[in-house]
Amino acid sequence: MTYPRYRTKELVLQEEISYTIDQLIVEKIIAPSVAQRNKMEKTMYYTLTFNRALTWDNSENVFLVLTVQELIDIYILRSKVYKNLGYDKEFPEIIEGMNFDKYDKNAAILYTQKDGQMTGTCRIIFDTGKKLPIDKNYSLDELRTSGKEITELSRLVIDKPRKSGLGKEFKYLTSGVFHMLKCNNITRVVSVIMEEHFSLYSKFGGFEQKALLSSYGELDKPFVITAWDITKVSIFFKKLFLGIRE
Repeated sequence: MTYPRYRTKELVLQEEISYTIDQLIVEKIIAPSVAQRNKMEKTMYYTLTFNRALTWDNSENVFLVLTVQELIDIYILRSKVYKNLGYDKEFPEIIEGMNFDKYDKNAAILYTQKDGQMTGTCRIIFDTGKKLPIDKNYSLDELRTSGKEITELSRLVIDKPRKSGLGKEFKYLTSGVFHMLKCNNITRVVSVIMEEHFSLYSKFGGFEQKALLSSYGELDKPFVITAWDITKVSIFFKKLFLGIRE
């Protein structure tokens, strides 16, 4: 006698990920080795499990990744933008055409879209005790001593950024970061930004420069390590990003 296999939500997700990767291989979109495929499957499983467990307020303009296809689209968008910018050495692909890494497993991944097409994305990595990407170039232990949880904002990419001014994607993603942190009772996020952009971010309120580096990894230009306390946002931020008039 045989018994039907009980299909848990975990098993259903594993099967969906495996099927989607099979289709990408058949369509010759990717050609991973066995080891690369295993990394992709594992990363996707833990990323989606992590994101589905987060508290989120379902914003109209920015979305939390919850499906296999959304995550695939994130990988493709990152790959496209980083290659165009020449940042693919600093943010290397595990599989050609798919940009992901181990930090996705414990990151809230947000995105914007227009007419059904993904237009921008970013991620907020939660500190799990295994260090954050910035720790490779600058120790964040000083911030950890306060006992408050920190996160790192990274992989902020926009498909077709505006040449001047703040585009909608940047505004939506930034407000999405604020809401994600607030919904999950986290007050601080660290990030790496180009020195020339710090004057803009300093207007957000609660933004602090922790270090100025002459280069960052493979990127040979000045970068600033910042820490943002979202409990101290400015009137400028509330008005421009949150639509709050005071």
